[in-house]
Amino acid sequence: MGKISRDTPLAELTLRRYEKPTMSNRDLVKRFCLSVGLLQPGDSRDVVVDVFYVLLKAKQNKEELHSEEIKNKVMDARKGLGLPMLGIASSNVRRQLKRLKDLYLIETNANLYRVTEFGHLSEVFEEKIENFVLNSIICRVKDYLKKIDEEFPVGGHCSMGKENFSEELLAMARQRKK
Repeated sequence: MGKISRDTPLAELTLRRYEKPTMSNRDLVKRFCLSVGLLQPGDSRDVVVDVFYVLLKAKQNKEELHSEEIKNKVMDARKGLGLPMLGIASSNVRRQLKRLKDLYLIETNANLYRVTEFGHLSEVFEEKIENFVLNSIICRVKDYLKKIDEEFPVGGHCSMGKENFSEELLAMARQRKK
């Protein structure tokens, strides 16, 4: 039996296009999370939005926060908005922090979290995601396209010539009749 390859991606990026942003505060952060694949359309568990929102608010004061502080501020924010307390366990908050970190939107420094370099997200996105992650994914997809074009050339011959293919079909048809 042949070797079974693992279809585990080296990098993955989900991008969605929505209408121009006209909303503000949490709704704006939610739409961004939807746009970059941190949140799926229709998800009721949207605590990643609140985690990122809390970190963006902390950025305004150049504050670094511990995961427990983030959890407490998320709980306060959700209470204030009348949202259900779903997904606010410490382990889930840390999981959401890791997802944000994997997208280079936040970073850690001695177990304290902050928006990357307290910088502008547009610069972080361009530098880390657009130029690094997206570019490497596009290059690899192009590698696959080139290989496919080599394997399946236009007007090329398949590994079995037309004559052999027709003969094999006839042989199969004869076998069925027996």
